[in-house]
Amino acid sequence: MASKKKAVKSIAPKKAKPTRSRLKKTAKSSAAKALKPQVKKISKAKNAVQPDAEQKEQLISSEVVFEGPLFRVLHDKLIEPGGKHSERDIVRHHGSVVILALDSTKNKRDPWIVIERQYRHAVGRFLWELPAGKLEAGEDALAGAKRELAEETGYQAKKWKPLVEYFGSPGFLGESMKVFVAEGLVAGEAHPEDDEQIEFRLVKLSEAVKLIEKGAILDGKTLTSVLLYARKVAGKHK
Repeated sequence: MASKKKAVKSIAPKKAKPTRSRLKKTAKSSAAKALKPQVKKISKAKNAVQPDAEQKEQLISSEVVFEGPLFRVLHDKLIEPGGKHSERDIVRHHGSVVILALDSTKNKRDPWIVIERQYRHAVGRFLWELPAGKLEAGEDALAGAKRELAEETGYQAKKWKPLVEYFGSPGFLGESMKVFVAEGLVAGEAHPEDDEQIEFRLVKLSEAVKLIEKGAILDGKTLTSVLLYARKVAGKHK
């Protein structure tokens, strides 16, 4: 008699039990997903970020607590645009101009720029800076820039154009800094003010950028102006 073969049951492989460490990871992953905020995709359109519409505060009172030749300090009580009542000590200033004076006759990609070295008592050290100065009340910014460049360095320029305007410390200082690019330099005799002792020289734009990277230039207006202009030059010559 032929022997009957026993039917062999197919045995499904046992699923490996998750280890304790794997269970912990899974629990953490689930918790992280649950806590993760649903972030909407931000539009990459060029006009996605726009300046806020100007909103005015309601000024309740303003008291002059100090007045000097360069600026005034006011103690203001106000209601901010969002409705918050606050008190602020504000430095009011007529504004300043900054001049990025260039000699690009030999190399437009890496022009020479005029920088100055002078002692700044507020920080207790000498700083390398671009030529700059305060505006008189009601003075046109471009006229002020031409005046400051001539007074501090003796240079005049044939071509002027605005580069940028910014606020150096808007938390308490109302000073606006308007930066101009001056080209086509013509040398002359400097006439600095009595309290100014200025030493100036010409350095290449690339060298000024290296000095910034090394921490040898710490002046904010110079950092802003040189780096922005260097970026513009790099973009033009790609």
